[in-house]
Amino acid sequence: MALPMLRGCYRFPSTLSFTRLFSNERIILNWSGKTRSPPSSPAGAAAAVRPYSSERGRKKQTQKIVMVGIPNPFIWFRTRIYYFLIRTYFDKEFSIEEFAEGSKQAFSHVSRLLSQSQFEALEGLVAKDLIGKLEEKCNLLPLSYKQALSADPEEIMYTTPGDVGIYYDDNGRKFVSILMRFWYLTSAHLPDDTMEGTRIFQVAIGEEVETKRLLTANYEFQREFTKGVTPDWTITRIEHSKLLD
Repeated sequence: MALPMLRGCYRFPSTLSFTRLFSNERIILNWSGKTRSPPSSPAGAAAAVRPYSSERGRKKQTQKIVMVGIPNPFIWFRTRIYYFLIRTYFDKEFSIEEFAEGSKQAFSHVSRLLSQSQFEALEGLVAKDLIGKLEEKCNLLPLSYKQALSADPEEIMYTTPGDVGIYYDDNGRKFVSILMRFWYLTSAHLPDDTMEGTRIFQVAIGEEVETKRLLTANYEFQREFTKGVTPDWTITRIEHSKLLD
């Protein structure tokens, strides 16, 4: 059964996560986990924070973040077709839930490396031509911006697939690309004049109130599905809105 020729930027989600090989301290992108992610469209995403005290006079404070996604019906239907094509022609065990969870782990890890300027550690995870560009951009950022790049796993509020694509190059090699979008909180001190449009929250932690911003990031993952090629995912695009575009 021949695979329909889909060229250009037709995009769709997939499954990945980080596996650390302790023998050589190398990290690779691989398949794993089965944890469900939020709806597959970020359209109309919103956030709300509700600090509240625990019952019976206890001072412990808890925060609750609610992210609401309103899916575009056309995009929702189109991506389901792409999921079917991936399972039929590329990977029978493909699961968008697994990929979303894995991409979240990858995002947290890579964003931390960027924040700490550990560019050599990005080799094998991020496309080689992209690493150099990221290093140039990060070296120009003030310290507070670098700190805001790092996304702690517990601070990632929402993850959703964006564009998805299947395409071939001139040599007949087959590729899948998936753009993932993330919303995360940061307590880094950022100037208000350059952060226009970002949401600010007052989060109660015990008796203290901490100010946090909700930031967004786009990471595109690509995998080659040509026969005989190692099934690793590589990050080919990184955008941190207001910080690293």
